[in-house]
Amino acid sequence: MRALNVAFEASARSLPLAERLADLAVDALIDEADLSPKPALVDRRSSGAHQDLHLGLMHASALSLWPAFKEMAEVAIEIGEIGQPLREAIGRIGRDGEVAMMRTTQGVNTHRGAIWALGLLVTAAALDPSDLSAAGLGLRAGCLALIEDRNLPVQHSHGAEVARKYGAMGAREQAQMGFPAVTQKGLPQLQRSRATGHGEQNARLDALLAIMTTLSDTCVLYRAGEHGLSTMQRGAQRVLDAGGSATLSGRRALHELDQQLLSLNASPGGAADLLAACLFIDCLEPALGDETRNV
Repeated sequence: MRALNVAFEASARSLPLAERLADLAVDALIDEADLSPKPALVDRRSSGAHQDLHLGLMHASALSLWPAFKEMAEVAIEIGEIGQPLREAIGRIGRDGEVAMMRTTQGVNTHRGAIWALGLLVTAAALDPSDLSAAGLGLRAGCLALIEDRNLPVQHSHGAEVARKYGAMGAREQAQMGFPAVTQKGLPQLQRSRATGHGEQNARLDALLAIMTTLSDTCVLYRAGEHGLSTMQRGAQRVLDAGGSATLSGRRALHELDQQLLSLNASPGGAADLLAACLFIDCLEPALGDETRNV
């Protein structure tokens, strides 16, 4: 079995950088979907607060985005610098990717926010594979997100509507600031929980909860308003204060949070997208490492 794994890893290393980045982005989306038990989100147990989603659909949606992520990485390598041409190229690719996703899901919005977040991070990684640190990726992604896409059509997304209504920082602002919910909350908690021996799945759940403690999740705001957002943030903090998802008291608090969010029909989809971004950043250096310096 080890020989097979070594052969697979060697084969993966021989792939072009753009394909490897697309693989890692899709893997991050699938790992996020599979993670259980997530509060009020689609996972291996159920569809959470969603009537139109299920785990198989999330997997199919993630796989449908592979060509878009690959093309974003390719155009980043080709253009080679942050600026208007690159911003508008990845904007176009992202919109095409969304069309492909919607075709796969028959019109269900599964990963629109993730296309934005992971698309920027894939592009940032391809621009400078010698610097795959969270700080470096966040800086490049943020600089790119700050550039106006002159070809962006007028959109009336739920996130934009909620951001205007509540003054909340939505997905666009998170990206423009370099994904602080990921770099300052999710990744540090992921590393802390691993260091305490909580196991990988519990560490990832704790990372999600850490993101939820401060995120103005526009998905929750849209479905359940400020009360729902407060319920999410305080409930997530209670789980972490109880010792995290690896402890009995933490699991009880997590179950309580799940039930509260389900009763409000509030799904923290924005936090889920940022967890996928967190998992993507986390895997880059181990998966690519110094090999990309020669790309």
